[in-house]
Amino acid sequence: MSLKEVARRAGVGLATVDRVLNERGGVAPETVHRVLQAAREIGLKRILPEEHRHPWQIELLLSSNDSFFFKQLAQDFTEVASHLGYRRLTLHRTFVPEAQPERLAKLIRQGAETRDGLIVFAHEHPAIYEALEHCHARGVPVISLVTDLPGAARLCHVGINQFQAGRTAAQLMGKMLHQPGEVLMVSGHRDYSAHRQRIEGFRNLITERYPHLQLREVVAAQENRDTLSKLLEKQLVQSGNLLGIYNTGLGNTEIGQALARHRRLDQCVWITHELYATTRTLMAQQSVALTLDQNTRQHAQLALQLMLNYLEQSEEPDTYISGKVDFIIYTAENCL
Repeated sequence: MSLKEVARRAGVGLATVDRVLNERGGVAPETVHRVLQAAREIGLKRILPEEHRHPWQIELLLSSNDSFFFKQLAQDFTEVASHLGYRRLTLHRTFVPEAQPERLAKLIRQGAETRDGLIVFAHEHPAIYEALEHCHARGVPVISLVTDLPGAARLCHVGINQFQAGRTAAQLMGKMLHQPGEVLMVSGHRDYSAHRQRIEGFRNLITERYPHLQLREVVAAQENRDTLSKLLEKQLVQSGNLLGIYNTGLGNTEIGQALARHRRLDQCVWITHELYATTRTLMAQQSVALTLDQNTRQHAQLALQLMLNYLEQSEEPDTYISGKVDFIIYTAENCL
């Protein structure tokens, strides 16, 4: 009797039979039971493994940039995985520079061969989309994290609504600024969808509802702090009536230093993202008005739970609704 017959009787593919009989792990308990039962029924001449499940092998691929957000996100994933238990899953963490999409795509492809599921932070790039298609063909689920990959072959997306976050920042900015003046938008990589969506949401709502506010050209430093300092200096020299600053990403320290040099630290309504030591300090000093935090803990909890629900119960999540993370608005009064 052959493995093909085992697969036919169990109603699974040959790859699943191979995983079960060679104890590679990553197969739902009920499927393991069906495969072993089919092997016994046909009298497969080999020693069969005991009917137990190995921990799910889950790969987490994150950005290696030095921002607080990714450091905290990695820590939260580790803590949540630990609470779920080592018998249930093993979390593997790999950090990849954002400027190396081909390397990330290679790691995704490798994960399709060795892991039961992948949770991936990635930006739109042909190599990434191809790697996700490979995972889909192999039957390995992938959850996109933080930055959406529209149309990609993924199980679902976990993250905040970035466009909505930008509009929220604009609504709050507009309510606080009553006099005509200029607003400066500071962005990270303009070719990254999360930053684009935040800027788009902010720009749209300011234009729609607050025509007395003039939006200056977006300052995009590609996450380079030195470049950001130089661009900010130029903008502050040119702007005579700067009333607000909206920063979508890295660089709050540089913004604070630039405003201090020009003695405008207490003259601008400054809205940014994420709650960490720098933004706490700036809010305590009344420099930053508020920050929109992406809630890293909820990212980790949702992504791991949705992945386990799929692996253990074949529960298909909604692409966006199931993984929607609620961002949190912090001010100096509720950030402690």
